[in-house]
Amino acid sequence: MDMEELKLFRHLAESLHFGKTSRACHVTPSALTRTIQRIEAEVGELLFDRDNRSVRLTRAGEGLKQYAEETLERWKELKNSLAGDATLHGDISLYCSVTAAYSILPDILGRFRKACPEVQIKLQTGDAAQGLNRLRNGEVEVIIDALPEKKPASLEFMPLTETPLEFIAPLGFPETVIHDGPEIDWRKTPVIVAEQGLSRERLDRWFAAKKILPNIYAQVAGNEAIIAMVSLGCGVGVVPRLVLEKSPLQEQITVLDISPKLAPFSLGVCTVKKNLRNPKIMAFWEIAAPK
Repeated sequence: MDMEELKLFRHLAESLHFGKTSRACHVTPSALTRTIQRIEAEVGELLFDRDNRSVRLTRAGEGLKQYAEETLERWKELKNSLAGDATLHGDISLYCSVTAAYSILPDILGRFRKACPEVQIKLQTGDAAQGLNRLRNGEVEVIIDALPEKKPASLEFMPLTETPLEFIAPLGFPETVIHDGPEIDWRKTPVIVAEQGLSRERLDRWFAAKKILPNIYAQVAGNEAIIAMVSLGCGVGVVPRLVLEKSPLQEQITVLDISPKLAPFSLGVCTVKKNLRNPKIMAFWEIAAPK
């Protein structure tokens, strides 16, 4: 098996979902299935237990997963050592939200490009809630994301800034927010929530603490989508202030004075600890550190 096949296997071993891996690795489901079948034939063992509802690693699959991680890491280290001089070459794969790409990254990338002009940045943007999954699955090497409440021991996180989480409502559609006396009636006021991620977890706990079953109008991916739907009068949402301040729809939004406040986000750079053995990623890490 070659390195690309090992990368596909490693991703599937993390995601345990053929559809997710085929989309993330830009291969068709049938090509992914054929690759896994070739690897299984070469190993002589089934690597996954599959049925209509789930995918699980077998004992052989667990062993090959460890082998794949070690081999791919050693291959990366070998390529670094063969560069032949003190100048860093190659690329770094980076994932962050659209907002982080134009609010946090420009200063970091400007300094990194001056220090390491031969290193290319492969930047992917999308829903911030997908960052940790992409990092764990080996799709990217570095992410800009919110610090999880329980940081896995395998990850290294460097805080860069902090931003509050704000309840937002549409300025042009005041009837969207329904009151019961002085308080908002959350059982009638429509709420736009994130499909997943830290803001969704904190909002769910906020409602649970108040013993409220909210009127969820929609579940969407990305803070930008929440702001867009709120601006159209579809409901009330929760987004980081940093995202709201950078949004072109900011003037169509009002921030609600809600108590108690949600805990703020700590935003920073995150990578798998073993990635810091890579000189390119270590250079990025040191340049990104707050001065």
